This record gives sequence, C-alpha cells and structure tokens, in this order.
Amino acid sequence: MSNWNDTVLQQFHDNGGFVERFGRRLVVLHTIGARSGAPRENPVMGLPEGDGWIVAATFAGQPVDPAWAHNLRAHPDIDVEVALPDAGIEKHAVHATEVAEPERSELWKRFLAASPGFASYEEKTDRAFPIFHLTPR
Repeated sequence: MSNWNDTVLQQFHDNGGFVERFGRRLVVLHTIGARSGAPRENPVMGLPEGDGWIVAATFAGQPVDPAWAHNLRAHPDIDVEVALPDAGIEKHAVHATEVAEPERSELWKRFLAASPGFASYEEKTDRAFPIFHLTPR
C-alpha cells in the first residue's frame, strides 16, 4: 500500500470516517488480490447510488486500471467501510458489478459534478474509467 493510502486510511479510522480533502465521501474497499489472494484496502471516493455506492477506477488518470479494479472483477463479493453522515463508520458486505454503457457515462457525470479533480484525470488519458456499483449482499 502506498504512503498516500496509508495516510488516508489512518485519517479515515482516526476521525470516524472524515478525511480532509474528501470529507465523508470515502469508501474503503476490502478487496482480495486477483492473483495473490491477499487482502487489500483501498480508499476511494464513493457516491451513494440506490441502496449502495458507485466508485470510479480512475487511478488518477493513469493509462491503466488500478489493481483494485482487477481485484473486484476477480472477487466481486467484498466488504466496504463507509462513513456515516454525522460521525462513525459502518461496514457492509457488498457485491461489485461493473457498470456498462450507456449507464457508465451517465454515472461518470456525477463524479465530474462531485469533484473537479475527476476532470483533470480525464485529460491525462483516453481510457474510459470503469465504474462499479457496490450493492448490499
């Protein structure tokens, strides 16, 4: 795990789900390595969608998908930690489904509206960022 992820995870847990720069919009993915089978934790911005959340595999605009996207494709049944609206963290068992077009493009607009950083990621690459819908299981 990167130092950035470590710092964000520490803030998330120390502050009851609140992280500077993200507020209470982080989802911590507890994935299983696609090849290694090892447990992984990745903090990502999550937006509420129905009774679950959507997450975008932007990898900050890198030309390839982040490892966690491959992990979700290989092992879609995971746990997530989410910040409660006022304070605290809840853990949920979810199933991850990769969203196909045209719904993916519509959901991507929600990420662009949520944070200007997502537009800068688009400028760095030609790839369409995968979006996963995390629904309770």
